Amino acid sequence: MFNPTRDQARLFFLNTWKKYHQEQPISEAESLALQWMSRHPEYFPTFDADLEEVLARDYSVEGGEGNPFLHLSMHLAVAEQVSIDQPPGIRSAFAKLCEKMGDEHQAAHQVFECLAEQIYQQQRNGVPFSSERYINCIIDHCM
Repeated sequence: MFNPTRDQARLFFLNTWKKYHQEQPISEAESLALQWMSRHPEYFPTFDADLEEVLARDYSVEGGEGNPFLHLSMHLAVAEQVSIDQPPGIRSAFAKLCEKMGDEHQAAHQVFECLAEQIYQQQRNGVPFSSERYINCIIDHCM
């Protein structure tokens, strides 16, 4: 399983942004990342900031800050799950949610909430991740 460090994950996005703006070839994974990056103009200043500052920065929930790299990583995780239909049923649940919301981006954000809740429950209660609860949560957002 791919398990990058915080800096490796950030560098993946930052290097993708740099390559795009320098009109260098990008990989399929970078292309997918760039699609989601382009939908978040509020993060553009972060992508253009000093590399050392960006790598050193801590994003504090308590300080009211969202972490752009975590957010984009969630987009990539959900896109991967949907593309391979893992857990089974996520592809159709996501399609229904997109149809209901009329916006793939906002639907992905709803899926984030379901994924985050399952991870929270897993960590808090020491229970295995429940694919069934995860998919049901997504389906509940369709109603």
